[in-house]
Amino acid sequence: MKQNFWTKIPIVTTVLVGFNICVWIFLEATGDSNDTLFMVEHGASFLPYIVYEGEWWRLFTSMFFHFGSEHLCNNMLMLGLMGPRLEHVLGSVRFGILYVLSGLSGSLLSLYQEMRAEEFAVSAGASGAVFGVVGGLLAWALLNKGKVEGLTTRGLLMMAALSLYYGFSTAGVDNWGHIGGILGGFLLGVIFAVFSKIIDFGKGKQYTKDVESQTQNSLDGGNHED
Repeated sequence: MKQNFWTKIPIVTTVLVGFNICVWIFLEATGDSNDTLFMVEHGASFLPYIVYEGEWWRLFTSMFFHFGSEHLCNNMLMLGLMGPRLEHVLGSVRFGILYVLSGLSGSLLSLYQEMRAEEFAVSAGASGAVFGVVGGLLAWALLNKGKVEGLTTRGLLMMAALSLYYGFSTAGVDNWGHIGGILGGFLLGVIFAVFSKIIDFGKGKQYTKDVESQTQNSLDGGNHED
């Protein structure tokens, strides 16, 4: 019987949600997470500091910063719903890798588009990484008969499309960060899914060889000469 993803605690998802909340509480306790200048001073993404001052670490730290409670709750709700599903099929380590790299891919694409447009904005939030989780689920579903942990490819596509539409129709949303995140998550999801299939195929071949060997040994052992 297949184990339900809720029967095993999603360690990485739980840690990520808890850490994001703790960071936000710290920011609120020491200042105002809605204050753009305050967020920049504490590690939010801002192109002039990243490119001209060499503070590339902001691409990472900004993934855990949120502008206000609503921003935090929206991202953590999505992560709490989608994260356990992907962590269950990928495993905790690969899920953690996908989450971080998706967030970084979102930050990098957003940075690139800002450089092209020459319009600098302060960016923060886990949205890129969360969209990466959706992208990873979509990739896994496409390569596994159109379903993953109770979600269908069609449902995931609708979810991604609606989320992106909401972003483009709402002011102050880093849409390129979302796109970069979902593309990064999808690519990594494909890599991990194919890798998993290769491992399963290898295990299947080894299992077949072991069974054949045991069968042959049983047959040889059953022949007695008087």
